[in-house]
Amino acid sequence: MPHPDITLHQGDIPADLTFGDAVAVDTESLGLSWARDRLCLVQLSAGDGKAHLVQFMPGEYAAPNLKKLMADPKVLKLFHFARADLGMIAHYLGVMPKPVYCTKIASVLARTFTDKHGLKELARDLISVELVKEQQTSDWGAPNLTPEQLTYAASDVLYLHRLKAKLDAMLTRENRMHLAQAAFDFLPSRAALDLAGWENVDIFAHRPLARQG
Repeated sequence: MPHPDITLHQGDIPADLTFGDAVAVDTESLGLSWARDRLCLVQLSAGDGKAHLVQFMPGEYAAPNLKKLMADPKVLKLFHFARADLGMIAHYLGVMPKPVYCTKIASVLARTFTDKHGLKELARDLISVELVKEQQTSDWGAPNLTPEQLTYAASDVLYLHRLKAKLDAMLTRENRMHLAQAAFDFLPSRAALDLAGWENVDIFAHRPLARQG
């Protein structure tokens, strides 16, 4: 994987920074629970080989420029497994990103010949990029992130535009784009349900099971 062009910002992006009509987005946090594990980093890319990383200190989530970008209806937000990132962003930044696209959902609908839908597998299979994932479980709350952490964080957004193009072609070929779009449109509501307490309940099941324990 080539060395990415990375810019680290503290607390927000510059007011004059733009990403065109589609921005790749990812988040890093202290864990997988939005209620317990704080948001530490938001990664952004226009798909131009450059990554902008926004680092947050505890409780410092004003970020007016980033919030404006997340809420801009003219800018598509590209995620991989959007549901988790949407919840983190909505909880900590107070804005639900819209409109959205999720490469994991696109892969599940388009690539029914496999059960491998992680970002690492998608990058390898669709665009021949090998992603290094060793830093995935590192301490993202550290005040000084290592070069390895920054490179890993950037890699999660640098390739989403290219993956979207490949997946869109497959969805169109198999006449499933309308299903994917419907799923993308529902994602903000799915994340809102998670935040409201239905994260472990299948609301579409005949007899939804409440969370155990």
